[in-house]
Formats: sequence, C-alpha cells, structure tokens
Amino acid sequence: MSDVNTQNNPRAAALSMIGAMAIIGTIDNFIAVIARDIGLWQFQILRAALALPMLWGAVLFGFGQMLPKNWMAVFVRSALLATAMVFYFGALAFLPISQALAGLLTAPIFVVVITALFRGVSVGPTRYVAVIIGFAGTMLVLDVSPMALEWTVIMPVIGGVFYALAAIVTRDYCQDESPIAMLAMLMVFQMIIGAVALAVLVQMDPTVPAGRDGFLVRGWIWDLAQVWPFLLIQAAGSLIGVGLIIRAYQQGEASYVAIIEYCVFVFGPGAAWVMFGDTITLIQGVGIVMIVAAGGLIVRRI
Repeated sequence: MSDVNTQNNPRAAALSMIGAMAIIGTIDNFIAVIARDIGLWQFQILRAALALPMLWGAVLFGFGQMLPKNWMAVFVRSALLATAMVFYFGALAFLPISQALAGLLTAPIFVVVITALFRGVSVGPTRYVAVIIGFAGTMLVLDVSPMALEWTVIMPVIGGVFYALAAIVTRDYCQDESPIAMLAMLMVFQMIIGAVALAVLVQMDPTVPAGRDGFLVRGWIWDLAQVWPFLLIQAAGSLIGVGLIIRAYQQGEASYVAIIEYCVFVFGPGAAWVMFGDTITLIQGVGIVMIVAAGGLIVRRI
C-alpha cells in the first residue's frame, strides 16, 4: 500500500467532506424506514455483517489492515462509538433527522466539558461561551424545555456524550491506526451489542408495538424482503462516507475540515424534506445556526 497522502489540499478536503455528509445525511434517513419492519439490534447485526466483507475487500486491494496496532485503545474507542450509535440510530426511529443530528453533534461541546472537568486542561473563555451557545441551540432544535425533556430527545444527546468520549480516545490513542481496523472493530462491537440485546429480549419477551414504535424492543424478524435494499445502502454508504471523512482529515487542516462537517445539517434535513416531506421550523433553523457557530468557535480554538 502506498503511503497516506498528508499534503494539505483544502479544496480536495472540502469536497471529500461535503461528499461524505451528502451520503451520510441521506442514508441515515432510511433508518426510519427500516425501523418499521425490523428492530435496532437486528439492524446493527445485519449492517455489520454486510459491511465486514466490504472492509475485507478493501484490505485485499491494499487500503489498510484489518488488525489494530493498539488493541486496547481501539477496543475502548469502538465500545464508546458503538454505544453512541445505539442512541443515535435509536433516536432516528422517533425523531426527525434534524433533531437526532442536533443531539449527536453536541459532541464538540462535551469534548470541551470533559476536557475542562476531568482532564485538567484550560479551555479558555471563548469555548465556554461556545458551550453555552451550543447548548441553547440544541434546546431550540430539539424543541423542548430543559424542565420537560422526553426520553426520545435525550437519546441523541447521550449519543453525543459517547461520541465525544470516542473522539478523545481516537485523538489521543488511535492516531496511527488503520481506518479499516477501527471500522472493523466498530462493526464487530455493533454485532456483539445487537446479539446481547436480542438475547435479553428473548428472555424478557416484551409486547412489541407495531411499526417504528417497536424499533427498540423488536426481536429477530425473518421476513426481510422490504428492508434488504435499505440495509445494503446503509452498509455501503456508511463505509464510503466514513472513508471520505478520513480522506478529508488527511488532506485538510482539522479545524477547517471539522466546520465543513456541519453541512450534514443541510443534506440530512434536505433529504428528509425531498423523500418524506419533513420540514424544520424557523426556531429550529436558528438553533442549527447556533450549534454550527458553537462548533466553529470550539474547533477554531483547538
């Protein structure tokens, strides 16, 4: 395999990130469709089962290695990120994608909070102001009062906490890891979490509501005729999207690339509007602008 191209190329980095967000913002809308027929845990198992052979094919073509160098670091990172995805994917069955994204993309805010409270690092007044702006923006997008939070809107925010923890571990301990190895370990973790959750559901034997309301408690479903196309799109699209994200960070300065990542707020809700007629309110639009502004302040000060 050739050496990774680390030459600074802002235009190529921007195009890669925009492409990644266009793909991810679009395909994540299909989770709400998948949730009508199968459960979250089966979705994670099948998605990973489809993605792992694709990753192996990438290894055979020389795009990385399957095994990590630092097993413990990649193990912890994968556990944290897999947990984040459980909350994010779970939320997508019940919330518009704009709200789920708003919760997940609080991650930079939590990175600042965790850094300040638990790592003894001074973060400065600018990023404290950014945390306040970002939190207020999140409340506007989620369209709730802090005194009346429902569990469905809390889910993606919890996902944002775990996403932040995974980002810290990635930055501090996984810099030299192959993206293929990290993706493979993540997929394995998602399969394990899905299998354990399904085993628990068998023992609990809960009443499963119809449609998307049963996404979190639905066991294994054998009739997959309606969901196979969406599962394939999710598996392939997520790998391509993550690959483009990695390429963007290889080609551009991190703070510049991270701001472009927020264009997912255009592609995600935009695709939801085209496919399902979902819209956002003016207040939610203001909240999105606040989250993007807060993220920009944070990454520019790193």
